[in-house]
Amino acid sequence: MTVKSSISLTDEQHAFARTLVEAGRFPSVSAVLQQGVDLLRRHMEDEGLERAALAEVMAQRRTGAFVSGDEMESRLLRMLDKKRQTHAVRD
Repeated sequence: MTVKSSISLTDEQHAFARTLVEAGRFPSVSAVLQQGVDLLRRHMEDEGLERAALAEVMAQRRTGAFVSGDEMESRLLRMLDKKRQTHAVRD
């Protein structure tokens, strides 16, 4: 089912939508806007999933072991040294 809706576009938005129609990428300005709304919906859903995944990771991290900043720096330096050796990179 489709619903007719009245919207307002800036001159620039309308011109852009018209160029997409004239280039044959979309059958109408309405189709351009439908695609835009669908993309926005998917983007917002993806953001929600990413936030939920990040919240889960943060919750797991809060219950896990923490390392000091000095220990983390030491681990990173060892990792970099191994990578440099593996790829024959000099300082």
